[in-house]
Amino acid sequence: MSVAIEMQELLTWNDEASSFWKEHFAKNPALLELPCGIGGAATVQELVRHIWGAELRWAERLGGLAETPREAIPAGPLDALFEVHGKAMRIYRGLLADPQEKWDAPYTLDVAWLPADKRTFTRRKVLAHALFHGQRHWAQLATLVRAAGFPSGFRGDFLFSLAMS
Repeated sequence: MSVAIEMQELLTWNDEASSFWKEHFAKNPALLELPCGIGGAATVQELVRHIWGAELRWAERLGGLAETPREAIPAGPLDALFEVHGKAMRIYRGLLADPQEKWDAPYTLDVAWLPADKRTFTRRKVLAHALFHGQRHWAQLATLVRAAGFPSGFRGDFLFSLAMS
């Protein structure tokens, strides 16, 4: 028995959280217009766009694909945003299924927001970051909607995921 958490398990957890929120917003569309302020997003819908857009862009980076420009990520409607998540999940699943992937290989991010001497990581670390990024924001969002008087019932803790038995 391995005591490590596998990336496929984190991917499942990530997908469960995204599916929860997609369903919750479909039932409560007014929540998408709530003022937000998390990560510079003016509304919840903008935060959702950020979460799923970043997810796609990380998947494209790791997959060696052309990055979708931020401005090309749809602003809505919800189904179009959720398809961004779906595309990212398909890329991640393909990468994780490929036995030729070298997850311990170095990966250098070509981004201005990191100092030049702090841009190289393992591909595995970049993948873990990408999968945890959304989870952090979903937890922030659960707090925001609860404080606004619309508790979601989100149980995003890994303990409640179906990813591990």
